[in-house]
Amino acid sequence: MLSLQKIAPEAGGIAVRETEPREPGSGEILIRVGAAGICGTDMQIYNWAPRMARRMVLPRVLGHEVSGTVEAVEPGVEVGLAVGDRVSLESHIFCGRCRACRLGRAHLCEKTRYPGIDIDGAFAEYLTVPASIAWVNPPGLPHETAAMLEPFGIAVHACLAGVGVSGLSVLVNGCGPIGLMAVAAARALGAGRVIACDINPVRLRAAETMGADRAVDPGNEDLASVVGDMTGGAGADVGVELSGTEAGFNAVFACLAKGGDFRLVGAPAAAIPVDFTYWLLKCPVLHNIHGRLIWQTWQRATELLAAGAVDLAPVRSHVLPLSEATRGFQLIRDGEALKPVLVPDS
Repeated sequence: MLSLQKIAPEAGGIAVRETEPREPGSGEILIRVGAAGICGTDMQIYNWAPRMARRMVLPRVLGHEVSGTVEAVEPGVEVGLAVGDRVSLESHIFCGRCRACRLGRAHLCEKTRYPGIDIDGAFAEYLTVPASIAWVNPPGLPHETAAMLEPFGIAVHACLAGVGVSGLSVLVNGCGPIGLMAVAAARALGAGRVIACDINPVRLRAAETMGADRAVDPGNEDLASVVGDMTGGAGADVGVELSGTEAGFNAVFACLAKGGDFRLVGAPAAAIPVDFTYWLLKCPVLHNIHGRLIWQTWQRATELLAAGAVDLAPVRSHVLPLSEATRGFQLIRDGEALKPVLVPDS
């Protein structure tokens, strides 16, 4: 089968190769891949970020945002999965036994592993994974959409955290694919105002398509002034930070209403200074958004898609055959793509 692999410990270092699918063992399933999305983590691996370099063994098939069809179910798999089921995958391979898992926080599992990092991933024609991370999709959900359920779940998690978004003013800072999905989720979940911020004009246009009331380029407009004008001077009730930059972190904090919800999704690459005197005066509530709640977020996210409340199609900027997978990474690097999705050549 064809697969896209990270083959060299350097920037780039990826190649499409022929390889054999791994036979599933006890408790595992074999999936025929229908579609798989390229995400920010894949780009970090592509650029060979040190955090990834410490844990990966090469060569490794990349990819974890995926939808496919179950081809084989091995002994030890619990009832609920069958050959022919269309599934998406939770990217956190949780142990189910640590303290976090036993407290219902499997998304914070102390022994989390990931497809595409610790085991071979989804940029292939077939994929073998633990059955425990498979989510059965509604029959009519297209693979190209279902492959985005995993990142969409992060957006839904961010919108449902804390006080939620219903009736509130929401600032989404950083309109990559998850930010765009957060705009759509906030709109679908009843936000009163949705303001999106990014410096990329392609992303800003997409944010308006996904439901933003205003899409702000901070290089051309003062974000705090726009938020103030749209909230009667109060500031945003909810700020979702996805840019992963110090400037973005500070901009969201500055735009928040007193006592507002600060929901941190994008992790800064390095430590940043925080003025906690200012923080105490504003009294925001900080929510760290890590992955999805398993399986609560999946249920809510699937319901939004099944009901037609959210359309993820505008985020899917390119659909490429697996044989052209390296082009998808280049499109992202060049700022020309939102979410490239890879599909089997056949």
